[in-house]
Amino acid sequence: MSGRQADGAMAALASVVDEHRATILASLIRILGDFDLAEDALQDALARAASVWPRAGVPPSPTGWLHVTARRAALDRIRREQSGNRKLREAALAAELERHDEAVDMDEPIADDRLRLIFTCCHPALAPEARVALTLRTLCGLTTTEIARVFLVPESTMAQRIVRARRKIRDAGIPYEVPSAAMLPERTHSVLAVIYLVFTGGYAPGPDESIVRNDLCSEAIRLARLLAQLMPDEPEALGLLALLLLQDSRRDARQDATGRIVLLDDQDRSRWDHGAIEEGIRLLDTALAMRRAGPYQVQAAIAAVHAEAVTAEDTDWREIAMLYRRLASLTPSPVVELNRAVAIANVDGPGAALPLVDALAAPLASYQPFHAARADLLRRMGRAREAADAYRRAIELSTNGAERAFLELRLAGLTI
Repeated sequence: MSGRQADGAMAALASVVDEHRATILASLIRILGDFDLAEDALQDALARAASVWPRAGVPPSPTGWLHVTARRAALDRIRREQSGNRKLREAALAAELERHDEAVDMDEPIADDRLRLIFTCCHPALAPEARVALTLRTLCGLTTTEIARVFLVPESTMAQRIVRARRKIRDAGIPYEVPSAAMLPERTHSVLAVIYLVFTGGYAPGPDESIVRNDLCSEAIRLARLLAQLMPDEPEALGLLALLLLQDSRRDARQDATGRIVLLDDQDRSRWDHGAIEEGIRLLDTALAMRRAGPYQVQAAIAAVHAEAVTAEDTDWREIAMLYRRLASLTPSPVVELNRAVAIANVDGPGAALPLVDALAAPLASYQPFHAARADLLRRMGRAREAADAYRRAIELSTNGAERAFLELRLAGLTI
């Protein structure tokens, strides 16, 4: 092949990997019953494609070619094993291979397999941090190094976390399946929580000057979109995707050109992603029409109130306060109550909100946003000395450079 044709073949391979890696891997895990073997076999198939496609051309069904090649690579790996059960595994996989050919239609079974994989990676028997790590590794294709960097832990720690999760799935006999109708609501909650943790991890301040980890937020939206596609009748799946899109729509406006944090009221709303806002609101309307409201839908409704305000002054803070009250009834939490108090401050003034915030001092003693919010209320009330103490505590708890610089600027602006 010419250089241009070879480049085209490699571009086609990259496109297949980007769009179909998770679907192929999910199907391999179902067939092989082994996460590590499936991953290794897929890597073998990708290496073979990189060697063959530039010379022989892209096959008519690239995903089918990779799928079959990976299964055969897995069979070769099993044949090289020295374990006592090698023959049994080899016979089972050989029988599976005989039922397929390279023209296999991947669409339907792969869609089902991806849903099985999501529920397996997010099984409640696994520790929450293991669910997040395994989901990012298996469904998103992030390397162990990338995941460790995102969560600020050593690579060895993250590798052990993923290995333990896979071992737990194998040794505990965690089924590779979509739960029954009776168990689906409970298990779906676990899946949604993992995706939400991935997204909020993107807004957990790191040590550098950026307040958003774009790659992590994008992966969470990708996962939420996949789940919404696979479970279109689950309103909370639609609500979660709506929430992430609405929150993420403000990403580019959260910092100015110098890296300084820009608060919501001061953001340039022309920099918001209005396409994401429109999609989020459509998804929310669809979810609410199902009349099974849940916490993600309520949070999305709060984000929608902000998104639909043409200016900061147009924000319906009374509606937001009511929605936070509804959210608190669904998921009682001091953080939710803190956010409700902030909304009340914008309705009835900081004096009405401060007692509500002070009542949360014990559970939120080490929560940086609590001290930042309390400092802001005290500043607005003219209680500068108390505000300064609260700002200093918030600065002590801050681990992000841009966030710390913003708080120090507020502290310096007080007249004591």
